[in-house]
Parts: sequence; structure tokens; C-alpha cells
Amino acid sequence: MRTNIVHIGAGELTYEIRAIVEIGHKLEALGVPVQWENIGDPVAKGEPIPGWMKRIVADLALEDASYAYCPTKGLQETREFLAERTNRRGGVQITAEDVVFFNGLGDAIQKLYGFLRREARVIGPSPTYSTHSSGEAAHAGQRPVSYRLDPDSRWHPNLVDLRHSIHYNPAVAGLLIINPDNPTGAVFPRDTLQAMIALARDYDLFVACDEIYTNLVYDGVETSPISDLVGDVPAIAMKGISKELPWPGARCGWIEVYNADKDPMFARYVQSIVDSKMVEVCSTTLPQRAIPRILSHPEYPAYLAARRARYARCAREACERLQRVPGIQVNRPDGAFYLTVRFLPGVLTDRQRLEVKAPEVRDLVERLVAEPGVALDKRFVYYLLAAAGICAVPLSSFSTTEFGFRVTLLEPDEERFSATFDTLARALREYLGG
Repeated sequence: MRTNIVHIGAGELTYEIRAIVEIGHKLEALGVPVQWENIGDPVAKGEPIPGWMKRIVADLALEDASYAYCPTKGLQETREFLAERTNRRGGVQITAEDVVFFNGLGDAIQKLYGFLRREARVIGPSPTYSTHSSGEAAHAGQRPVSYRLDPDSRWHPNLVDLRHSIHYNPAVAGLLIINPDNPTGAVFPRDTLQAMIALARDYDLFVACDEIYTNLVYDGVETSPISDLVGDVPAIAMKGISKELPWPGARCGWIEVYNADKDPMFARYVQSIVDSKMVEVCSTTLPQRAIPRILSHPEYPAYLAARRARYARCAREACERLQRVPGIQVNRPDGAFYLTVRFLPGVLTDRQRLEVKAPEVRDLVERLVAEPGVALDKRFVYYLLAAAGICAVPLSSFSTTEFGFRVTLLEPDEERFSATFDTLARALREYLGG
């Protein structure tokens, strides 16, 4: 081309959660049965959608209004419903005008970073969900700016590291919190969140909080939505239905904007996001129409409680099976439906391998691990996929220097779930020489 047409941040757009699927499909073609534990889709894993929820959607699909455009920000009645739910808790108060719908939370995340001034950075956790780290890095054309989640403190933020990272980087304009966290499943206590908000206030930052898993917290752990704590600090909460209902294929998420009236620059930034949505016209109508009917249905609370209880049981069982393996660190998650396993420093080498009997499969995995720059935990993930058929995601792909991997806790078949984690424990022992 006569001029460079490639965006400065194009090289930062990575998403190993789905990239590993290509390798899995190649192995399936070679006869390896794959247990997909890489992506957080409860429906794809076989979690049933209750009949009453399907009937709500089916009835709405018979109404002509479900096929029309909706307003740019989303359906007025749904936004009023969501604003009322937030206001009911007694924290910061909002109106329907502070709620904006997007085509999935991924769409909202890309716009949140994409409409920042390029020099402005949002500091996020490490490890972090790939859509956030890639979006922030691509916007700036540089590596993500991050603060450390401490594996020795149940993956909670290192607040000293966070303060130093903000203090010594004047480009930081926003603070990202993911709570409950992806990939670790950590749930941050109320006092930790308050301390993070206090830092944002001290350094005049806005807060962005990804709360997609906010109603999937279990085992009696207590936390708070950011709206309950943010006070007068400008903030954006990111929410959706893909994990909670679950309805990931709806591609329906929204943001709630808090305290836009407190800072004219923040208000202008938010308006630019809304304007970008106007250019797209609007988000999908049908799932927006369904949200009030589903969330207010009398069977919904018990349904959600049962799902939380099952994830809690799965988390306990998975940890019991893996915590006895030497050379790894396993923190039991308190929310979401992921388990992150960390390799202890120094236990991984570039000589370790798992036995792969089929020659074609062995040749493929040997070629993969021989590629330049393959991280040591990614090497394990490739061998695990080839030898045991378990598709995980390397922790190093979540914008961190830690080595490990993330698996889901979504398998609904209890026997298969137990067998998967038994197999995983054996593979870890063999790989680490235990």
C-alpha cells in the first residue's frame, strides 16, 4: 500500500480463549476427543435453560415490536427497570438516561477504550480478561498498564502496587476493576473496593467496573456493586445477561454511568460513547425486551441460587483434586465459574512433556511447542490438549508474567466433571515429575 493502513494497536489484539480452539479442532480431526474448558459459555457446556425463561423469549418473538429498531441507548422501559434496581440498593442514584445498551459487553468494552484520548491510559488488573487488556493496549498502541493481583492473597489486588503504579504514571486516567474477577474467580471485599475508589478520588481518575459476574458470587462471600461505594467519583459499571441468565448468544450488555454531572470532561467522554452507538443506530431489541420479564419472574431467584450453589460445589471439588498436586498453587474461587491454577516459580522447563502416543498428534504438538516465543505455560496447555484432550487457556495470555492456566467449572455432568479434574491432576503430576 502507498501508505500504512494498519492501526498502531493492531498487534495488541489477542484472544487466546478462542485462539486455542483452532488447535483443538486440528486435534479433533486427528482423532483426539476434546473436553472444551476454555470458554465461559454455560449453554455450550450443556447447562439447560429453564422452560419458563424460554417461554418468555418465545412469546416476545411472536410480537412484531421485537423485530423493530429500539432507541440508541436502548428500550426506555428496560433502562428504567435497571435504573430502579440499582437505586433500590441506596447507593448512587441514576435514571434511565444513565443506562446505555450495547451488542454484548465486548462491544461496550471496545468503545470504552476506543473513545479515550490515545494518551489516556486505564490501569487494569494483571492477570486480566483478554478483551480488556487487548482493548486498552490497542487503543494506546502500547502494552497494557496494570496492577498486580496477588496469588498469595487469593488473587486480591496489591494496593501498594496499585498506588505506586498510578502515582508514577501520570497518563493513567481510569482504573479498571473486574469483580468478580476473570480469570481468577476472586471476589474483592468491600473494604478493598473502598480503598480502590479512594485511590481514584485521590488521583482524579474515573472507575470502570466490569460486573458481568456480579450475581454469581457464592459460599457466603460478601462484596458490593460499585454503585454502592463510588460516592461522587465518576464511574461506569459494565453489566450483561450472557453469564447470569445465561444467554451469551443474545449479545446484550449495558453500562450504567455514575456521577457524569460531577466532571464535564468525563461527561463529554461518555457522550462520545453514546454518539458512537447512535452511528450504529441501536442494539438488539428482543433480549432487551426480555430482561425485565426474566429478572422479575418469581422463579428466577431460586434458579439463580441453584446455579450459584452448583458452581460452589464444583469449585470445592476441583480444588480438592488439584491442591494435592505439588508444584502448583490453587486458590478456590468465590465467584464466576473459572478456576485459575498457578505454577510455582521455577517448576516449568522447556524439556517437560506428556506422553502422546499417536504419531500424528505427537508431531503436531512438537511443532507447536517448538515455535519461537512459546510461553512455558502455553507449552503445558498444548501437551494437555494433545495427551488428555482437555482444552484450557494459558495464564500468560491474560496479560501477566505468572505461568498457569484457566479452566471452567461449567461441566454439568457430575461424573464427567470429576473425571476431567482427576485427569487434569494426573497430567499435572506427570508433567511436573511428581
